[in-house]
Amino acid sequence: MNTQELKATPVADPLIIAEAGVNHNGDIQIAKQLIDAAKHAGADVVKFQSFRAENLTSQKAKKADYQRKALGDDDGQLTMLQKLEFSENEFVELYEYCQAAGIQFMSSPFDEQAADYLHKIGIGTFKIPSGEITNLPFLEHVAGLQKPIILSTGMCNLGEIEEALTTIYARGNKNVTLLHCVTEYPTPYEQTNLYAMQTLKHAFGLPVGYSDHTQGIEVPIAAAALGAVVIEKHFTLDRNMEGPDHKASLEPAALQHMIKSIRNVVAALGDGIKKPAECERKNIEIARKSVVASCDIAKGTKFMPEMLGRKRPGYGIPPKNMMSLLGRTSKADICKDDVITWDLVE
Repeated sequence: MNTQELKATPVADPLIIAEAGVNHNGDIQIAKQLIDAAKHAGADVVKFQSFRAENLTSQKAKKADYQRKALGDDDGQLTMLQKLEFSENEFVELYEYCQAAGIQFMSSPFDEQAADYLHKIGIGTFKIPSGEITNLPFLEHVAGLQKPIILSTGMCNLGEIEEALTTIYARGNKNVTLLHCVTEYPTPYEQTNLYAMQTLKHAFGLPVGYSDHTQGIEVPIAAAALGAVVIEKHFTLDRNMEGPDHKASLEPAALQHMIKSIRNVVAALGDGIKKPAECERKNIEIARKSVVASCDIAKGTKFMPEMLGRKRPGYGIPPKNMMSLLGRTSKADICKDDVITWDLVE
C-alpha cells in the first residue's frame, strides 16, 4: 500500500471503510480475522483505533450508556480500554497483514503519539473520530503531517466544524473530507438526519460522507444514494462477543450484503441523461407499435382510416405518423396485419 490518498475504485463508488475498531478485544489474531472478513466482504478499507488508554481517558471517566449495557458498570473507561489497546509493533503487524491481504489499512489516532507512529508506518489517510473534533491542538498536529484527513462530525454544530477546519487549514492542509455522524450506539433512525450531509457540503464546499451507527444496512445504502463519497460501518465477527461495540456492529455476511447493495445502488444512479439504455435498445421494436393493415390492401389503393390499425412490432411507420398516410396509395399488395413501412407507400 502506498501513502497516497485512499480512493475507491471505480471513482463513482464511495470509499467503504469497514470499522473493526476495538472489536478485536485486544487479540491480534481476531484482528487478522477481521481483516480477512472485511476483504471478503468487499470493503476498500479496514479501520482500527490507535490509543494508549492512559492518554485517552482519566480514571474518573465513566462508561457510556451503551458500554455499561454491554459490559456492566463495575469499572470505568480506563479499565475497559486498557484491555483493547494494541502496541505500535502490533499495528505494524496489522498494516503488513493488510498489505498481504490486498486491503487498505487505516486506524484512527486519539493522541499525537498515535498519529506519529501511524504516520511512521506509512498510513495514507488520517480518520479523526468525532470525539476529537474540538481537540484543536491535536487537529493542528495531525494536519501538520500533511496527509488527507477524514473528519467525523458527530455531536457537532456548524460552528465547531468551522473552527476545526480553520485549525486544519492553518497548517496548509486543505485535503479534508467531512463525515456526517451521530454518536449514539445504536443511532435511532428518526435522529439520523442524513440530509445533514448536504448541509455540510453546501456549508463548507468539501466532499462529504457518512459514518453509520444505526442498526441494519438501510441507512448506509441511502447515504450512498445521496452522494456519500465515504461510508463507514462498524463490523464484528460475532455480535454476541463480549465487548463495548459488538452489539452495534454488523456481522460479516451483513457487511458483505451492505457493500454489495451500496455498489448496486451507486451503479443504478447513472449519469442522469435520459436516453434509451443500451440494454433496452433491442426491445424497442418488440414493445412499440407500428401502423399495420387492418385488411388486405391491393396495390394502388388509397389508404383510408378503416384500413389502418396500430400493433406491435415497432419497426414500421410509427403510429404518430398514421394520419399522414391518408390519401396516399399503396405501392404493393399488403396483407392484413402486415406492418406498413414507408417503402410500401407512394
